[in-house]
Amino acid sequence: MAKFTDEDDALLGELGVEIETRRESSRTPREERIIAGFEEIQRFVEEHGRAPQHGEDRDIFERLYAVRLDRLREQADCRVLIEPLDHQGLLSGGEPIAESDPEDLDDDELLAQLGVDIGASSDLTELRHVRTAAEKREAEEIAHRQRCEDFDRFKPLFQQVQQELEIGSRQSRPFELKAEIRSGAWFIVGGQKAYVAEMGEMTTTEHGRTDARLRVIFDNGTESNMLMRSLQRALNKDEAGRRITDPVAGPLFSDHQAEDDQASGTIYVLRSKSDHPLVSANRELVHKIGVTTLSVEQRIAGAHLQPTFLMAGVEVVATYELFNINRTKLENLIHRVFEPARLDIEIMDRFGKPVVPQEWFLVPLFVIDEAVDKIRDGTITGYSYDPLKASLVLR
Repeated sequence: MAKFTDEDDALLGELGVEIETRRESSRTPREERIIAGFEEIQRFVEEHGRAPQHGEDRDIFERLYAVRLDRLREQADCRVLIEPLDHQGLLSGGEPIAESDPEDLDDDELLAQLGVDIGASSDLTELRHVRTAAEKREAEEIAHRQRCEDFDRFKPLFQQVQQELEIGSRQSRPFELKAEIRSGAWFIVGGQKAYVAEMGEMTTTEHGRTDARLRVIFDNGTESNMLMRSLQRALNKDEAGRRITDPVAGPLFSDHQAEDDQASGTIYVLRSKSDHPLVSANRELVHKIGVTTLSVEQRIAGAHLQPTFLMAGVEVVATYELFNINRTKLENLIHRVFEPARLDIEIMDRFGKPVVPQEWFLVPLFVIDEAVDKIRDGTITGYSYDPLKASLVLR
């Protein structure tokens, strides 16, 4: 390298160019690296007026400086080296330990501890695609799914939601709020329908943010035990991510017909006069719930000859007129709500063949009336019947 003369120095000085005289250093490369790293921390303190802090919501460089400062405080040989430079009092509070290996302060190792993966050729000041440890965990939670062992329970729900999307009683809308994530909610994420089957107890993180563990079922028969914030982040990042609205049922039926209404049929609730021991022991609870386009009298005619009526006479205990609805879908909806209380009974038809009737349930009449009210106001899809509590409960 060419040396500058005094005249050159004077000329460069007039041009505002500062010449730094190169001096041979008596420090080892490791010591130079330690000092340089500490000076970066000092510059951060000068710019922000505070020491760097830990936290997954912090900038990656601040987190790196915080880890580096901790290591400098801990290592006795480092403290001795940089204490004369510590005009900001950054070394106070650390407990010195024995001298460590020179590689202990390597930036790549510190970044690895922070959950940051960078290539060998990457420069620290040009980090690309850097993710925090929390982001990596959230991505892993979305990607890591396992086979849903009881998917048969949920498959009919996915089919029903698809039908309701097709007929327009449900809509897909852009995802907006974390509050939309709740037990029983439906979403589209990663091109798949996702059902929040369970939500654990709500907790608060160290940063004051609420979170909860979810059991999310996907339409391909897999499930994930992810955090609510993980699902929120996935929905926000997915350009096609959507929430699926609750169904808008409207007044499915009423006791009075409006001028332009078209009759659809009747919901009927029956009690059996069968002398079967199971029926006799639970006469006030065993009810058949069905839908017919005939008159109820026509529907129950010859009940004692039909397996669906338990080969016995019946008593009509309640009826509800239907207007402008799909009676088959409504019947399926009612049966799904009371599925946990379906009567498990086998009888013989008049030809001596065993038959298992499907429309009989062990449920009190007042709960059926409550279900009717929820069908009227459109909220029934969020409920199921709990036999232990003898009441409708939120799913």
